Amino acid sequence: MSKKHPIISVTGSSGAGTSTVKGTFDQIFRREGIKAVSIEGDAFHKYNRADMKAELDRRYKAGDHGFSHFSYEANELGELERVFREYGETGRGRTRHYVHDDAEAEKYGVPPGHFTEWAEFEEGSDLLFYEGLHGAVVNDEVNIAALADLKIGVVPVINLEWIQKIHRDKAHRGYSTEAVTDVILRRMHAYVHCITPQFTQTDINFQRVPVVDTSNPFIARWIPTADESLVVIRFKNPRGIDFPYLTSMINGSWMSRANSIVIPGGKLDLAMQLIFTPMIERLITNAKKA
Repeated sequence: MSKKHPIISVTGSSGAGTSTVKGTFDQIFRREGIKAVSIEGDAFHKYNRADMKAELDRRYKAGDHGFSHFSYEANELGELERVFREYGETGRGRTRHYVHDDAEAEKYGVPPGHFTEWAEFEEGSDLLFYEGLHGAVVNDEVNIAALADLKIGVVPVINLEWIQKIHRDKAHRGYSTEAVTDVILRRMHAYVHCITPQFTQTDINFQRVPVVDTSNPFIARWIPTADESLVVIRFKNPRGIDFPYLTSMINGSWMSRANSIVIPGGKLDLAMQLIFTPMIERLITNAKKA
């Protein structure tokens, strides 16, 4: 953690909805005049698309059926930790982009499935913003969680997470339901051992819970809408959180535990604006004092 160069880390698995949370943070940054450097978890994958396929084939033949992008060893977590540490100490660092599709290929001039070259951050940023799979990892080799000042988990209930992933991968990546299902199954071991432990490290978790039937996510014809959902917001340390203010500002919300508030799904953006704006202001104020 660094008072002078704060870091915000948003963590969630594929299909969890971290990009939506990033959009809300981008709004706050623009409104408050904050210059943020954003980095993506995909930039720290170890393999490009072709090399990952070859590594998957090699491990599958060797009897390892659980290797995936969720796995620690499929990612440059030491490099991610180094970037967090360097930014916290100096306000500098570097990142790259993983190019997913033709639209990004046109933007970055790199074929889909490959990385751009590493590039230094722009100077003069106010904070670092991470969004990806491994922003709060603690294991025998790295402690990324200790380097972030604000850690947020995005954790929809598992069936909803699968529905969101299936629909996204079919619509934007051309996968079949069967192909996405195979990916989900292959990732399950790493999901349990590499992804979910991070949510005990996060300061705030957002868990969307549908109130419609999602009992078979593999045949769901559409994603439950925000209005068909509730969101449970859990604070690791509720001290200083003005719950009466939040419940008065968010219609239909209530306290489910001493550290948790439940809100209608359609109020998620409002809730994040109310919760994160003062937190970000404190980080920036403390950074200027430091």
